[in-house]
Amino acid sequence: MPSLEEPEPVQEVLSHPLKQKPELVAPEPEHCPGPESEQAGTADSCAGCPNQQICASAPKGPDPDIPTISARLASVKHKILVLSGKGGVGKSTFTALLARAFAINPDKNVGIMDTDICGPSIPKMMGVEDEQIHVSNQGWTPVWVMDNLAAMSIQFMLPSRDQPIIWRGPKKNGLIKQFLKDVLWGELDFLLVDTPPGTSDEHLSVNTLLRESGIDGAVMLTTPQEVSLLDVRKEIDFCRKAGIKVLGLVENMSGFACPKCKHTSEIFKATTGGGRALAEEMGIPFLGSVPLDPRIGMSCDYGESFFDSFADSPACDAIKNVVKGLARQIGVDEKEVLLDE
Repeated sequence: MPSLEEPEPVQEVLSHPLKQKPELVAPEPEHCPGPESEQAGTADSCAGCPNQQICASAPKGPDPDIPTISARLASVKHKILVLSGKGGVGKSTFTALLARAFAINPDKNVGIMDTDICGPSIPKMMGVEDEQIHVSNQGWTPVWVMDNLAAMSIQFMLPSRDQPIIWRGPKKNGLIKQFLKDVLWGELDFLLVDTPPGTSDEHLSVNTLLRESGIDGAVMLTTPQEVSLLDVRKEIDFCRKAGIKVLGLVENMSGFACPKCKHTSEIFKATTGGGRALAEEMGIPFLGSVPLDPRIGMSCDYGESFFDSFADSPACDAIKNVVKGLARQIGVDEKEVLLDE
């Protein structure tokens, strides 16, 4: 039976996710302090080791840019991650809808940071796909969708929308750091972080770089079927290990809302109880269910606000209920968010 490479200790990965292990030229000796330890290359046991110079020159300690990031984001009141673990459950769509909902109040400033480096969807969904980033000696200016809604994505930096991103982890981590350190976010009430599926480089980077400035927590997204819930359980466990508060779970694509008769039909059967049962099982808040409505996809394709275009949709009401629940979780008066309620 094939075996995986021996995993690194979980706490070591969570504490130093951006640190690259040095490439050693010889096996570690018996009393080696560890190539990533503070004593690496300088301990008595390192004398005469072929790896001594490599270990001594390896970066150590916390990332020196974290204080700069914390200062840059000091005027951002609430930072919310959108996570799932599973691909295709609608994280980017939900992030776009959530941003539009928070931006209903013209006095609230909202930002979206798209950390899905290889599959950036936010620019298309927000109707700013052809925009570019303005760079000055002060930093990068995000693209403004509305007077109170800004977005930052790698898509704004590509020569064409069909250009693929073929990057390894360290380069992705570097760009995410720039999004936090160099972007002129200004005074924001909400910064929403759209993430790719999984529990890997991008998630570790965001958590580490934002930890000092404070993360309100993460919203979990799932679809009703067990094949999605399996990966969401892993994501919830990741958050608990990483010290990220789970603000709640949203069941997306929960039935089909017919645009004609408004009747909702079950498309993806919840064979094990769906999102509500998972929330109870894991002891986290259930924020609500959002039905399928083909007009959500159409709004995202055209970069329009679903709330403005299809206010009569059952999905619109469902999303607003989710937003109310999320507002309560982060200590915001829901009436300040949804002015029309």
